[in-house]
This record gives sequence, C-alpha cells and structure tokens, in this order.
Amino acid sequence: MTYTTTVLVTLIVYKLVLVAIGLAYRAKTRDSAEFFLGGRQLGPVMAAISSAASSSSGWTLLGVSGYAYVHGLSALWLFPACVGGFLINWFLVAPGLQRLSRRQASITTTEVLVGGHSGKLASAISWLATLIVIVSFVTYIAAQFQAAGKSFEFNFKIGFEESVLVGAAIILIYTLLGGFMAVSVTDTLQGLLMALTAVTLPVAALIHVGGVWALADKLALLPDAESFLSLSAGQSPAVAIGFIFGLLGIGLGYPGQPHVVNRFMAMADDKKVVRSARRIALSWAVLVYAGMILLGICGKVIVKSLDDNEAVLLELNEMLFHPVIAGIMVASVLSAIMSTADSQFLVAASSITHDLGLGGPTQQSLVRRSRFVIVLLCALAVGSALLGTKAIFDKVLFAWSAMGAAFGPLLLVTIWRGRVSALGTLLAMGLGFTLSVTFFVLRQKAVFGELSFFKAWGTSLERVLPFAVATVIALLFVERNKGHEPAQPG
Repeated sequence: MTYTTTVLVTLIVYKLVLVAIGLAYRAKTRDSAEFFLGGRQLGPVMAAISSAASSSSGWTLLGVSGYAYVHGLSALWLFPACVGGFLINWFLVAPGLQRLSRRQASITTTEVLVGGHSGKLASAISWLATLIVIVSFVTYIAAQFQAAGKSFEFNFKIGFEESVLVGAAIILIYTLLGGFMAVSVTDTLQGLLMALTAVTLPVAALIHVGGVWALADKLALLPDAESFLSLSAGQSPAVAIGFIFGLLGIGLGYPGQPHVVNRFMAMADDKKVVRSARRIALSWAVLVYAGMILLGICGKVIVKSLDDNEAVLLELNEMLFHPVIAGIMVASVLSAIMSTADSQFLVAASSITHDLGLGGPTQQSLVRRSRFVIVLLCALAVGSALLGTKAIFDKVLFAWSAMGAAFGPLLLVTIWRGRVSALGTLLAMGLGFTLSVTFFVLRQKAVFGELSFFKAWGTSLERVLPFAVATVIALLFVERNKGHEPAQPG
C-alpha cells in the first residue's frame, strides 16, 4: 500500500468517526440551549480540551511551526504569549463567566455583554457584536480551510481548490448534525490528537537531528545563524522591543474569543470542574506550543528550504514516520482546523439567529435557521479561502486580535468590576475592533513607509493598543452604583 493510499484510508476512518459522533448527538439536540451550549453540562476534560483545541487552530500546528522554522529562537516569545493567554482565560474569565452566564441565563457572549440593557442601544450592541463576529469568523474560518487545503494538497497532490472544498464539507456535515455537544466531543478527540502530534513529531525530529547538543551545533552552522539564534531575530533594540511586545500581545486576544469562552458558559455548575479543567488546559498548552516551536527549529536543520514555510510539519511528518502514523499526524492537522472552524460556525450562527432574534417563533425553527446560517457562512468562508492569500499566520492573527480587542476588555471588566453601560459597551467594542483593523491594514500596506517607529511597533499597535483603549473605556463606564455586582469579587 502506497503512502498516499495509507494516509487516505486513515483519514477516511477518522472522519467516519466524527460523522458518527454528529449522528449520535443529533437526536439529543432539541432547543437552542442544547444546540449552542449543550445544556451546560460539560465536565472538566471536555471543557478543557475542547476549549483548548478551539483556541488553537491550524495556526498552531502549521503557523507556529512555520514561524519558528523561519524566525528561530525569537519564536520562543510565542510560548509565554499563548500560555499566558490560557492563564488569563482560566484564572480571570472562566470562573466568573460560568457564574455570570448562569445568573443571566445567557447563551452567547453578546447576551452577557448586553447584560440586561434594553432599548435601541442594547439592539445596537447586538448588531455590532454580530457584525464583528461575522467579519472576523469568515476571515478566521477561511484561514482554517486554507490550512486544510495545504494538508490535502501536500499529501494527495490534488488541487488546492478541491482540497479546500473537501475540508469544508467534512466540517460542515458534523457541525450541522449534532450542534454544540457533537462539536465539543469531536473537539476533545481532536485536541487529544493534537497533543499527541505535538509530542511525538518534535521528539522524532530531535532524535533525527541527533539530540539537543547536535541540534545546537547544526544551528550554529546555518548561514543566518546570528539572526536565527537571537531572541530578537537580530534586530536593533528599538525594533526588538516592538517586535517582542507584538508577539506577547497575542495573549491578550484569548478572553475575547467567543468560540472559546462559550465553553466556560457550558461547564457544569461546580467549582471543582473549573479547577480540574484549568490544570488540564494549561498542561495541554505547554505541550502543544513548546512542541510546535521545537519542531520548527528542528525542521530548519533537517529541511534546508521550503516553498511554503507553513508546510514544515507536513514535510517532516512524511519524512520521519511510517504511512499509518503519518496518516494520524495529518488527521491531527485537520483536527486543529476543524476544532476551531466548527466552534466558530456555531457562535456565528447563534449571533445571527439568537442575538438578533431572527431564529423564528419556536426552538425548533431557531435550530433549523441556525443550520441554514452555518451553510451560508461556510460558503462565504470557502469563497474567501479560494480568492484570498494563503498566509495562515497573519490572517488568523488579524481576526484573533480584532475580536480580542472588541470583546476581551468588556468581558474582563464585566466579570471583575460589574456591568458596563450600554454606551460604554458600544464605544469599547467599536473602538477596540476599529483600531485593531486600522492598524492591521496600515501595517499590511506599509502606509508609513520607512518610518522606523511603525516598523518596530506595528504589531504592538495592532494587538496591544486597541485592547488597552477598550479596557480604559469599559472601566470608565462601569455601573457599580446601580446594583450590578461583578461575578468575581472586585
């Protein structure tokens, strides 16, 4: 049996398992609370692994390893950034959001932020939040489909367009079938597979190189060894500080991801669940991010050049493993993609049907319309994936930072200080999102030309400043004097 055939058979078996999970949960999905939050009964393992997998997409396996392959030791800053994001979510967001969402009977992040407000401003919050979710998720999901396309294209030598369509179809099928619980169960399975890959593939690569000391010796012989082995990528101090802050700023995006924090809203009402889930999630993050950075660095001495640096994981996988094992590893890449895209489909559908009140007169009609919305969003994301650039790293971070600045500060302030006024919510959400998008566009178009400040601080402006501005606004508009107590002691 050839490599391609073996990988294909392994993938087919894996995908059939996912579809079977979707079918198993279809009959249990009767209303919006079950379709979007699974009846709020997630245990610690499922809450931890499914939320971790949802926050760590194809960007983590392909993007982070590819970034380390190109930039070397400076990629180590991604580790405290991403693990720090997990710490923010599990210590500052999860316990309070679990309680607050139950107290309000909220199903979505937007409902939590509306928080009992009424009238035109409350409606404006829902519409603005939905617009932000749609724009960000279509971009984000398109990047996941492109990651799936790269995986299929690399392993099966089929066209990129056909690869994107196949990956999108698989994700769409099981998301439509079972709703939140099907997504959570499959995300848990996929998160475990990602962790397995993040341990076995980097270890195999390190053994192939000859161990830690051999890796260090071979890295020192690289033509670009000075910059590759520098924590600042060989840049001047002023540029290096902005570069490091830009990478660390990725961690600020974690509390603002609706497809991740909705797992906190779905956890069972037990403090032990949060504590156990926290330990599991943080252990997962350490393994996965350390593994992908190590893999990219090892890849630099094993694979001398690549047309696409984000394919280093796929190249090493084919080189180092038996076809059956390689098939499992490829499945893990697709798992990373699916575990994010399926969760985002559900959140986007809930924003349109539930938050905007477009779900119809009954719970059954809401679920049907939500499924229809998922199909439309999938079509938009496929179109964006086929027509846009193929750079996964930047595209994901754009959507990540934009949502992080729009929703993260408001959630943190609401949980720790109390409800933010409707006007303050609109201002914080709108400015956070707009500033993040503006700085991203300026950085991409290099509007500032040769200005060294913008070159040095472009990513920091995009990821840190909008978050800081939105946080200040939210704090200024807290309604503590009106009896809206925080979910955590302030």
